[in-house]
Order: sequence, then C-alpha cells, then structure tokens
Amino acid sequence: MHSPSSPISEFDLIERFFKTGMASNITNPSLSLGIGDDCALIKPPPGEEIAITSDMLVEGRHFFAGADPELLGFKALAVNLSDLAAMGAKPLGFTLAIALPSVNTKWLESFSNGLFRLANQFSCPLIGGDTTAGPLTISITAIGSIPTDKAIRRSGAKVGDDIWVSGTVGDARLALAALRHEMILSEDELKKVAHRMHQPTPRVELGIQLRGIANAALDVSDGLLGDLKHLLKQSQVDAEILLADLPKSVSLQKQSIAIQNQFAACGGDDYELCFTASSEQRDTIMEIGRALNLPLTKIGCITPMHSHQTQIRIISAAGKVLSDTESATLLKSFDHFSA
Repeated sequence: MHSPSSPISEFDLIERFFKTGMASNITNPSLSLGIGDDCALIKPPPGEEIAITSDMLVEGRHFFAGADPELLGFKALAVNLSDLAAMGAKPLGFTLAIALPSVNTKWLESFSNGLFRLANQFSCPLIGGDTTAGPLTISITAIGSIPTDKAIRRSGAKVGDDIWVSGTVGDARLALAALRHEMILSEDELKKVAHRMHQPTPRVELGIQLRGIANAALDVSDGLLGDLKHLLKQSQVDAEILLADLPKSVSLQKQSIAIQNQFAACGGDDYELCFTASSEQRDTIMEIGRALNLPLTKIGCITPMHSHQTQIRIISAAGKVLSDTESATLLKSFDHFSA
C-alpha cells in the first residue's frame, strides 16, 4: 500500500476497483440506484424499516501497518454486517469512504477482491462512498432492512432471561497475542486463530432466525463481558455469568486457565452474537444452532438490577462469586481512545 504507482484519478479509481468487475455482479432488489449519481436510492421491502450502522478501521489502531489488503477488505465489511446481524437485519447495501496514503493499484485490487468476496456472499452491493488522500482509514456504512417492530434491540433483556453467545470467543485475542509476540503458537495453531481475527463470520442468518425469539442482542466486538455491560445498561438489569461455560476453541483450551478466561471474557474482535431469551426458548434456540451448524451456548442469566449501576456477577468453575478485583480484569473491553 505504500509504493505509489502510475497516476490515477479519483473517478478512474472508483470505476476500476469499486464500480465494475466483481462489484457489478452483486444485485439486490431493494437497490433502485447505485454508484454513479449524487445519492444511491434504496427501496426497502414493504412492511420493513431500514437499519444503518457505520464502522471505521484506522491503520495502527485497528489493524497492523502492512496488513494483507484482501483480508482487510473482507474484515472492513464483516464488522459492519455483524452489527446488522445483531439486530436481525438483512443486508441491502453499503457505502465505502477510504483515505489512501498513495494509489497503489496492486493493493487496491487485492482490497477490493476481499471486500466483494464477502459482499457477494450476502448479496450486499457497494452503493456509494468517497476516496481521498490521507493516512490509511477505511469507513463503511452498511444498510439493512428488518420487518417493522422486529428489530432485536439492546434494551429488551428481561429478568430471568438466559444469556447466550454464538460460536467461540477468545481466538482473535489469542491470535493478536501471538502476532505481538506475547506468546508462541505453532504455525498450525496461529493459522487457525488468525483466520478468526482476520476473517470473522458475520452471523447474519442467526440474527434473522432470532427475530421474535431473542429479547436483546449485540455483537461481540470489544470483548464479551464488556460489551454485555452495554446491553445490561440499556435494559436496566444485571447479569450472572458462569465463567466455565464461556465457549472456547480447542486452540484456546491449550492455554492456561487464566489466559483462557481472560481472552474469552474480554478479548474482543470475535464478532459473535451475544443475546438473551426466555428460558422457554431453549429448545428452539438449540434447534436454530443445529440448523445453522453453529454452536449456541448458554453462559448465564439476567438478574434484577441491585444498584444504580449495572453489574455482572462472575461465578468461577468452583461456584465462587469473584470479587470486584478479580472481576475487573475480565470486564475490560477495547477502548478506541486508550493509549
């Protein structure tokens, strides 16, 4: 991305990498007008409302300098589709605003390949955006639709609800630790967990299946328990979490118990869905998991709010309630403005 090539105009760049080729193969019946005009036009299906989300990735903050551009393009869209999934929305399209230090056609071709590989999977066309010179920054806004009044909000958790999480958590943090040389993994193990870090799977189909079943949901981006606290705050409830029940991959289970718990509880970058539902929905939820070939694990329950601040009671494998000090390290989440 850092070696400039022959001069190319902004409009040529858009035409070459983001309007034609793979992008032109993606269609969505809700798109009335795509790239080429001052605005795109979206017509949601009858009886549905629009869901909109934006995410920004900045070099050096969200990804390493020199990161593989194809994986970067894939992940830039994946994290936005994950937000749509958390509300039960079906993707309709997305916009891309990107700042580039220089125009490197090889980098752009690889980036767009990764971007449209995922976009094609979800029939989610690029419908507009902007390009400019500057430090490498990628900002995507994704648009989806959902039947009116069926959105799964963060504010719907009810006392007595089960708390669930999809897939496994902690692998992305394990990969980051290895890439930072904080620990050593075998080549095979690093490959497995790095895939989770670089190419997360947006749980779009799960989100759609959870409409009318989940009472509240969010995607796990900054750490499972730290993100869960946002849901609790919106719902004005507390939670009880069984630490031993957090779902961990075989790779993570090879680490010490302390590392397992820390990475699973607050590692971040997993992009799984955490949701709450009535205990009466357990069989239905397990059936959804089997149909999607996706593990869905019950990790705790929603409890009444006992003070002015929401709290998570973390229970160890031995049945002990962790102290505030012991819990603190497991409740941290990624802060985009921290040093």
